[in-house]
Amino acid sequence: MSQTQSQSQTKAQSQRYHVIHETLYRYGAPVSLSQHLLHLTPRPFDFQRTLHHQIEILPAPMERKEHLDWFGNPSQWITVRQPHATLRLIAASTVDVLARPLSWRHAGSPGWETVAAQLAAFPSSAPLDAQEFALPSPQAPLLEEVRQWALSSFTPRRPLLSATRHLMARIHGEFKFDPKASTVSTPLAETFKNRRGVCQDFSHLMISALRALGLAARYMSGYILTHPAPGKPRLIGADASHAWVAVWCPDNGWVGFDPTNNCQPDLEHALLGWGRDFGDVTPMRGVILGGSSHKVEVQVTMMPAESRDFAELLEDVKKRSLVQAPEEDSAP
Repeated sequence: MSQTQSQSQTKAQSQRYHVIHETLYRYGAPVSLSQHLLHLTPRPFDFQRTLHHQIEILPAPMERKEHLDWFGNPSQWITVRQPHATLRLIAASTVDVLARPLSWRHAGSPGWETVAAQLAAFPSSAPLDAQEFALPSPQAPLLEEVRQWALSSFTPRRPLLSATRHLMARIHGEFKFDPKASTVSTPLAETFKNRRGVCQDFSHLMISALRALGLAARYMSGYILTHPAPGKPRLIGADASHAWVAVWCPDNGWVGFDPTNNCQPDLEHALLGWGRDFGDVTPMRGVILGGSSHKVEVQVTMMPAESRDFAELLEDVKKRSLVQAPEEDSAP
């Protein structure tokens, strides 16, 4: 999602948030069986700690299995076997987000060609996960027109992080944020041609450009703190899922870039997980038996923990219409 980010340097070293992600499926006819893969559990990593996490599901699944996926993201398989006309999930977490190193913004980095050559070498001295994220993926293919466009940022011998920062700013400036311009299945070539989309599209574009130049980039899925207008209260359910990019740099590891907001993630980005593209970390996807047509509604609340008690916030969320039980919550 798009927002204006403060560029001032904060002295805080961490920030605690409550994050509540609500999903409601309404089916046109009863579903007799549904199976879903969930990526709704925040991933712990160097700059984030999960203090509390729970997922409530109605109807309650008969089977529920937690595991780590190929990329190390916490995930769950659920199976609902009883007939149901709606499926409702509330993923609620409290996380500590830690400040990123200042070196990500100010330190030098190797020339981008040097990093690309290191990734392409065989055998390569780059970590295996970096080599994996240098390859194309279904939603971030390698397009020659994207590579040529990116080259004006990646001039000869330019430091990797400087060039990536320039590319991020160009996406922010040249592409229009437009929620009506795309869906989760919009091809990258269409986004590039139309010059509009949402955070998912801009992240795929940036990843594709970096990989087309021989660099390693991964898709980061999570949330971003939004700021209400002056004098207005922070609203429950007014936030959204977010996406950004991380590029591998030999001297700094994985460094984040948010092309939607033209900033480098720090204390206002909370992570769910990462993958090659959106398809690897879709918050919820699955298969159903029956159901006819369906409608899905998603609402996200991300709030500084000091502003609300977690239990009270969760109770307020449950009282809202999105998660209220319809008159016919399940099939007779």
